[in-house]
Amino acid sequence: MKVLIADDSIVSRHMLEATVRKWGYEPVVACDGQEAWDVLQQEHAPQLAILDWVMPQLTGPEVCRLTRQQHKDKYTYMLLLTSKNQREDLIEGMDAGADDYITKPFNHHELQVRLRAGRRIVDLQSELLLTQAALRLQATHDALTKVYNRHSIFEVLGRELGRAERENLPIGVALLDIDFFKAVNDTYGHIAGDAVLVEAARRIKAAIRSYDSIGRYGGEEFLVILPGCDEECTRNQAERIRRGLASEPMPIHEDAYSDVSLALTASFGATTVLPGFAATIEEVLRIADENLYEAKRAGRNRVTFRSMLERDEVSATSL
Repeated sequence: MKVLIADDSIVSRHMLEATVRKWGYEPVVACDGQEAWDVLQQEHAPQLAILDWVMPQLTGPEVCRLTRQQHKDKYTYMLLLTSKNQREDLIEGMDAGADDYITKPFNHHELQVRLRAGRRIVDLQSELLLTQAALRLQATHDALTKVYNRHSIFEVLGRELGRAERENLPIGVALLDIDFFKAVNDTYGHIAGDAVLVEAARRIKAAIRSYDSIGRYGGEEFLVILPGCDEECTRNQAERIRRGLASEPMPIHEDAYSDVSLALTASFGATTVLPGFAATIEEVLRIADENLYEAKRAGRNRVTFRSMLERDEVSATSL
């Protein structure tokens, strides 16, 4: 683990550097308070810091105060090294955001146990962040396919529709349904069906752009959001995904069907919200669902496209 050592005394710096290196830490050295502050703002900054109280440009307490004002996700454990021993001075240092202090000349064993305590705090906070990330992933992603769940993909669609309207941009949406999925479950079992869904999600993610979004809309249905896609782009992207899904048969790894491979195809209902044409989530999904039904009725494994504007014109004509 990295340890920032900030001290304007060359002798003190070298002594601290040699000491923490002997204990297995990686020292990062700063010669004054400003340099220490610059180091702590870096992306992979040390999370343990030993700061001399009195330094040029910025004092140790000032570096502590600036660090605490940042409210970063990763915690920085800061020790003040000081010759001050008045209660008021120590209160000032702790109030600035320091976690602990060591008086000069420092005792090696005391410094070691202080750093050990700091490392425990940093490690616990890292574990907490990992737990929070895992919980956030569970709350927003489908447990089986690891793509967005229904609630989250709706939130993404709402945000992208709002952004498209504000920035006067088109947005494409593709709703797809795995063909003959019920027959897979009925014939080969639900484990094989789950494997089909996982592989379908993988192939869809491989076919879309980095800024597109995919979510599990329902049992065997997926929703893909295509920001900035006009009519031609939406058609092309939906067709690209369709080809990616059908690119090669998918083997079944169940013992009873180890020599069986399934064709993995899907039917697509795609639509585009053009600039200047506001649409709600419900309206977009209704048109995509109607187009998906048309694709299935026409023989499956195909893309049926109609833009929101075209649908509006058709409705007006029929009236």
